[in-house]
Amino acid sequence: MLVGRTPARLEAVADRVAAVTGTAPATFQADFAVLADVRKLADELLARYERIDVLVNNAGVMTTRRERTADGHELMMQVNHLAPFLLTNLLLDRLKESSARIVTTSSRAARTGRIDPADLSRDRRRWSGWLQYGDTKQAGALFTVGLAERGLAATSLHPGVLDTGFAPGTLFMKFLTVVPGMAEPPEAGARRIVHLVTQPDGVDHPGRFFVKNAPAAVPRTMTDPALAEALWKAGQTACHL
Repeated sequence: MLVGRTPARLEAVADRVAAVTGTAPATFQADFAVLADVRKLADELLARYERIDVLVNNAGVMTTRRERTADGHELMMQVNHLAPFLLTNLLLDRLKESSARIVTTSSRAARTGRIDPADLSRDRRRWSGWLQYGDTKQAGALFTVGLAERGLAATSLHPGVLDTGFAPGTLFMKFLTVVPGMAEPPEAGARRIVHLVTQPDGVDHPGRFFVKNAPAAVPRTMTDPALAEALWKAGQTACHL
């Protein structure tokens, strides 16, 4: 099944999947900038599926503008971390029952993260879009650690620098996609996600961060169980769990 924010794009992707596999995937619409949408999505998935064998948290946004959602959170933190945190928690019992794999798309930008669980929206720290983006991707890696601590087969990954149109308003991404050889096609990132979904690595290395299909050495800021637990509690508060 597929989840997307924009109906037309969701339908287009579903059509491509159907053309390749011969089977049309179920589709669900949800905007991760709206936590009520995430709760509705979880209700729909639980009602429809008795098993959930894989959950891929792949939604993401990057913007240099400071934006706040109707739920009161900074946009990138909500879409990149709080919404998938909420969805995963609402599905957690079903995921455990199914011995599911959970794969979260993080980024090498997580290495720059300096997340403060008491200040997820950077209201009390210097604002920078790229610094906040790094915080959100650090959050994804720490969320993976928290899931592994709870006994789930959870991994995160850097999918690569991909030519997907991501962060189109930033000079950095424009540079990477213009210079030959700097960016890979989207299929490269998809293959790395599929690797963790289908291969033993996705079960054998719970809590690990992968780069090019191999567990990578990362800073303590991405692996610290105490920080992961503090972030988990902050997520529960932010999402009213």
